[in-house]
Amino acid sequence: MASNAQTKIKLALVDDQVMFRRGLAMLLHDMPDVEVVFECANGKELLTGLKGNAIDLVLLDLEMPVMNGVEAMRAVKEKHPEVKIIVLSMHSDGKRILQLMELGANGYVPKTAEPDEIENAIRAVAASGYHFSELVSRAMLLKLVRKKHVKPVYNDLDPLTERELEVVRLICQELTTTEIAGRLILSPRTVEGYRNNILQKTGARNSAGIAVYAMSKGLYTPE
Repeated sequence: MASNAQTKIKLALVDDQVMFRRGLAMLLHDMPDVEVVFECANGKELLTGLKGNAIDLVLLDLEMPVMNGVEAMRAVKEKHPEVKIIVLSMHSDGKRILQLMELGANGYVPKTAEPDEIENAIRAVAASGYHFSELVSRAMLLKLVRKKHVKPVYNDLDPLTERELEVVRLICQELTTTEIAGRLILSPRTVEGYRNNILQKTGARNSAGIAVYAMSKGLYTPE
């Protein structure tokens, strides 16, 4: 039992709509690999909760009183960079979604999504670092950037090596570090080293940022 508890994804749920939050919490409680550590109604309460709890992932609403989702995400990324964030919102504007990903969101799921989509997003972000829902499909992101509706804010410090480009393309396919290591016949530690180099060179904040960067530069084209 103890080993199973250790493998659970520890999650915080942040939404000021009490009925929605409680309904989502009930759904999450049915996931055997997820533990809802705490719930709260705004970003300020989230930051307080993170001080005393080890959290892997946050499901974060955007429109909240006291401290909204964007403000909260910036604060979390600054103070707790290891914590992953999935944004939940009623908005479906592609430009705004891409901006949120560039700010450091690891995923974006509409509040109208089916339970399976939310569950898949949680597991994907926990495993690979990011998740694009159907709404935020890679083709949509590519279209936005190519049409220059959104200008990427990433850096171009140094060219990526051929091996780094291989890692980038596999990250874009949502492979985990272990899966990438197996595909390239490398150790997971070596893959993490390449990933850190890529983050430094591109200025991306996380794996989601690497994927957006790759598509904006034509390094990866989604099917």
